[in-house]
Amino acid sequence: MAKFANVDDYIAALPENLREVAVALRPIVNAALPGSIEAMYHASPTWSAGEAVGKNLVCLMKAYSSYVTFALWKGQHVDDASGRLEPSAREMAHVKLRSVDDIDADLFTLWLKQARDLETTATAR
Repeated sequence: MAKFANVDDYIAALPENLREVAVALRPIVNAALPGSIEAMYHASPTWSAGEAVGKNLVCLMKAYSSYVTFALWKGQHVDDASGRLEPSAREMAHVKLRSVDDIDADLFTLWLKQARDLETTATAR
């Protein structure tokens, strides 16, 4: 994928099926993380709880050919009774979203609030 200056451009360039997922996911993340910084970081849309882009990263979305990954930086520390979060690199965990039907706003909001709290607790140390 090409390099994009902002999240709007990134989403606009996605194929329609993935763009629908990203468009549905974005307001859920923004509502769950008021005051967070939404920006492109390492070629993906990210949300940070810190005072600058890339500081205290909470989550990201990244499009692949057939799905959008929604990942939480400290996702392996998030309580997930649903079992949908899959562990990935370091402390991260993710879920693959193939359509808007894969998005659960209430569940994702719970995850996001936990992930944000983990980041703000880490900052306070």
